[in-house]
Amino acid sequence: MEILDFEKEYINKVKEINQGKKLKYNILTMGCMLNENDSEKLCGMIEEMGYEKCEDAQKSDLIVFNTCCVRENAEDKLFGKLGELKKYKKDTGAIIAIGGCMMQEKHIQEKLKTSYPYFDIMFGTHTLNKFPEDLYKTILDKKKITDVIDIDGEIYEGMPIKRENKVKASVTIMYGCNNFCTYCIVPYVRGRERSRKPEDIIGEIKDLAQEGYKEITLLGQNVNSYNGGNGYKFSNLLKDVNKIEGIELIRFISPHPKDFTEDVIEAIKTSDKVCKILHLPLQSGSTNVLKRMNRKYTKEQYLNLAKKIKKEIPNVVFSTDIIVGFPGETEEDFEDTLDVVREMKYEQVFMFIYSNRKRNPSRHNGRTNSRRNKT
Repeated sequence: MEILDFEKEYINKVKEINQGKKLKYNILTMGCMLNENDSEKLCGMIEEMGYEKCEDAQKSDLIVFNTCCVRENAEDKLFGKLGELKKYKKDTGAIIAIGGCMMQEKHIQEKLKTSYPYFDIMFGTHTLNKFPEDLYKTILDKKKITDVIDIDGEIYEGMPIKRENKVKASVTIMYGCNNFCTYCIVPYVRGRERSRKPEDIIGEIKDLAQEGYKEITLLGQNVNSYNGGNGYKFSNLLKDVNKIEGIELIRFISPHPKDFTEDVIEAIKTSDKVCKILHLPLQSGSTNVLKRMNRKYTKEQYLNLAKKIKKEIPNVVFSTDIIVGFPGETEEDFEDTLDVVREMKYEQVFMFIYSNRKRNPSRHNGRTNSRRNKT
């Protein structure tokens, strides 16, 4: 029996329990588009179990938090929301489920168990598919469930999904990351890279096209390192998605400059549906900082890559990500970043203050560049 078929049994069991009760659920999603895509799968499962979506947590029978741990303010947001629900939980017995990246961190697990013990379900990034089973056991046994595993996890196909938008859809093509940038804990909470089979991705997008979707965003922590097996790479996937009738626009996030190979550039150039607004994360314009970030490219290599892309695709424009306040960043380092920004003339810049996370290799006794953190 396939694992997903096993979980569908639990979807049906919960649906049977909930029959005729008109129950409501609320979901709060934190973080990136991958988390949003995970939440769409949670919504798909939850609605199949007989719940109706509600925008107010304190009018809901099931409250789900899908968390992010990239920046510290996400923790503050989660704990604040949980504090608001304490009385509501006591008065109504509503089920509170907390999942996502933050649950892969031991110190968060312990804080929840000691300071917010009234939650019912804790699930991690690798046990999303088991949510119906966890919910069923919580309803049946009235016991707290902790379902977090510290492995890379599997890829499960065919999960129910509820998309809010009827024109634009995101499709995850791979999970995890192998880059281990020193400011990021994603490889530790989402595991190593695992790519979906090309036929499963293409099949999902064809189904979306049949349903009337026009715009597709391909998702992954590092999409251009996608490996479909037997030499099938991200460039092949772009070309194949480009052939799907009914799809009019293709986007992708996030790529890594070190994997922006010639075949990827050529695929973008020759695929008329692929958006020519490219996200090319910089993070820092300083070669010294980039080395400490473990980004595996220099300022000069980044600029040369951009020039190569512009030469091949003259109408291309760029967006980027930048981190300020990275530990040890100097005024000269910051000026290097400004220099790249001036030269690139980005269409859009997503700028973040460095967040000092517990498992970041760049963490050093909680100290960061104070001048930058006041920016």
